[in-house]
Amino acid sequence: QVQLVESGGGLVQAGGSLRLACAASGRTFSSYAMGWFRQAPGKEREFRAAINWSGGNTYYADSVKGRFTISRDNAKNTLYLQMNSLKPEDTAVYYCAAGTVVAGTVGAYDFWGQGTQVTVSS
Repeated sequence: QVQLVESGGGLVQAGGSLRLACAASGRTFSSYAMGWFRQAPGKEREFRAAINWSGGNTYYADSVKGRFTISRDNAKNTLYLQMNSLKPEDTAVYYCAAGTVVAGTVGAYDFWGQGTQVTVSS
């Protein structure tokens, strides 16, 4: 089992950047595939990016390709999401998740953090 805690959210102007972090507890972080999702009010939780256990393979939703970068530091048990060129439509609560396979679906992940709010003003 792994516990996840996100940080780094906040208020930023359109065009700005934020770096989210997800700190994981436990010694098994490096064995998990990890993902970032977002959820806006009244909407479904939506895939943003995923990374395999080693960090060697990454996957992105089309809407964030070229703007967001997912990475991980297994020595620090931490997952990151660098978000550049932010848009007002990126506004949502962002969640990190851990699972056994890299996937773009909510159901593929077993453990979730509590989320961090990202607000992009126009």
